[in-house]
Amino acid sequence: MTATPDTDTPSDAPIRGKRPKQGEPVIDRALSLLAVFSDRRRALTLSELARHAGMPAPTALRLIARLVAWGALERLDDGRYVVGVRLWEVASLSPRGHGVREIALPYLEDLFEVTRHHVLLAVRDNEEAVLIERLSAKDATEVAYRVGGRAPLRSTAIGLVLLAGADQQFQETILKRPPENEPGVSEMPEGQLRRTLSDVRRTGIAMIRRSLPSRTVSVASPIFDAQGAVVASLSIVVPDGSTPPNVLAPAVRAAARAVSRNLGFQPQASAGIRTHFQG
Repeated sequence: MTATPDTDTPSDAPIRGKRPKQGEPVIDRALSLLAVFSDRRRALTLSELARHAGMPAPTALRLIARLVAWGALERLDDGRYVVGVRLWEVASLSPRGHGVREIALPYLEDLFEVTRHHVLLAVRDNEEAVLIERLSAKDATEVAYRVGGRAPLRSTAIGLVLLAGADQQFQETILKRPPENEPGVSEMPEGQLRRTLSDVRRTGIAMIRRSLPSRTVSVASPIFDAQGAVVASLSIVVPDGSTPPNVLAPAVRAAARAVSRNLGFQPQASAGIRTHFQG
């Protein structure tokens, strides 16, 4: 890979004449280029980056050259651009990601040895869950989310745990929205979602079944910090029907509690799961 920017063929050029918003800072334009990348757009040409970011190709070209030089982007031999390893290095320093992951990893490994399928660790970022670790066996059933990927709050077990632990105002914002239409998961209208979140707070367990990309059941439990706030969600994903969720739940909950204790969480002996969620 080299840091030399590429030029596109005329047939791939974006529409001319579109200018950046007046006074938009350079850093905002650079970040808008990085934000174009997603699970479905992992390698993009100059013109694709410019079009999706809404800026002229010459502007995009100058910014891309600087991003490549710093390591935020890398240029492939075919001229397309991908996210650079330097971004992963910086992101790994996030205390909400790396700190929790470092403490949780031994417990994730123990849980993985018991299940031999998938063990997930996620944190909330705005209105989505971000997967910061996933341990998977080579022959494990297929799952939808990768490390660094984002998952919805309403239709995943890790998401339900994070949503149940969020503040009331945020919960109401999510609750009032129409059900998400995610393939392979049954829709959960507002009333059902409220009851589900109440159960999660009461039991410390969330469970979701899905049929795509494979038939699986996910069981998740919250991880608390020293102040009693939910900072992460721990989950296992196994083939549906292989092990009853009520058998899996105690192991998941025990692992999540062990991580919480190592983060400084000290639950009162007489307190219930609901108290833990409310801090």
